[in-house]
Order: sequence, then C-alpha cells, then structure tokens
Amino acid sequence: MDTNIQNLEPKVVWGYFHQLTQVPRPSKHEDAIQDFMVKFGNDLGLETIKDATGNVIIRKPATAGMEDRKGVILQAHLDMVPQKNADTNHDFEKDPITAYIDGEWVTANGTTLGADNGMGVAAAMSILASKDIPHGPIEGLFTADEETGMTGAFGLEPKVLQGDILMNLDSED
Repeated sequence: MDTNIQNLEPKVVWGYFHQLTQVPRPSKHEDAIQDFMVKFGNDLGLETIKDATGNVIIRKPATAGMEDRKGVILQAHLDMVPQKNADTNHDFEKDPITAYIDGEWVTANGTTLGADNGMGVAAAMSILASKDIPHGPIEGLFTADEETGMTGAFGLEPKVLQGDILMNLDSED
C-alpha cells in the first residue's frame, strides 16, 4: 500500500500540504513558514505582503472579464499545535513532520500532523497557483499565531484587505 501523501487526490492540494509539513511552524515560532509563504507568493509573481504581526497576504488579480466580481479572501492560519508522543524525539522548531497514509487516515509519525490549518493553507495555495480557474480578485490571508492567542487576526491592520467576502478555511467540522 502506498503511504506517500503526495499521491492522494487532489494531488495539487496534497503536494502543497506535504511542502508545509517540511517547514517547522509551531505557534510563536513561525518565521520559517512566513518566509516560505512570501517566497511562494513572489515566485507566482503575485503581490505579497508580510505585515508587522507576521501575517502574509497574497493578492491574485481577477482573470480577464471577471474584474467586476466581488473579491474573495481565503483565510487560514500558519501555525500548528506542537505535540508529540513521550517516546518521540522531535524538535518542532527544526524538524519536519513525517506524514504518511495509514489505511484511510493521514497521520504523522509520533507528532501532531499540522492539518489544522495546514490543509486550509494548502487549499488556498492551490487556488492562488491555479492558472485555469476563472475568478474575481482573490486574496490569501495567512494569519500568525492562531493556536495560542489569535495574534495575527487581532494584529491585522484595518483596511489592509481589499476583498468583500471572507472564507475561513479552518473548521472543526
């Protein structure tokens, strides 16, 4: 049985999630993931901003003919809860997460997986990177330190976002 998460469908989402598992991102220690997201946005040629709180905003202009559509903000948080089994040797500030498929589940080897909210980040990345989905203006809002205080959300500067509709990609359901 294949245990490689990059072979799951949709491959683009799982590919981005795998990349996220390789970047340490525990709450309060998010510089590496913030830099990763800034590089991601810049590599796509999109307007990319990192604010003083550590939030990353990536703006994708509307496709031709869709400029009059309402802007959509895709929001997800960058940090993860760093927990490990007592017998696991893992430094969340340095080590990648070892994610794999176990039956019908995606799990991690002795640590939390970081799917909260890594899957939301990966989904937003997939949309921002897509070249074949017609769309109005899109903003990716990737907030800092959600797990221990919602620091990024509370520190977001008024009027920095341009969209009309915000979709929170973090859910307990």
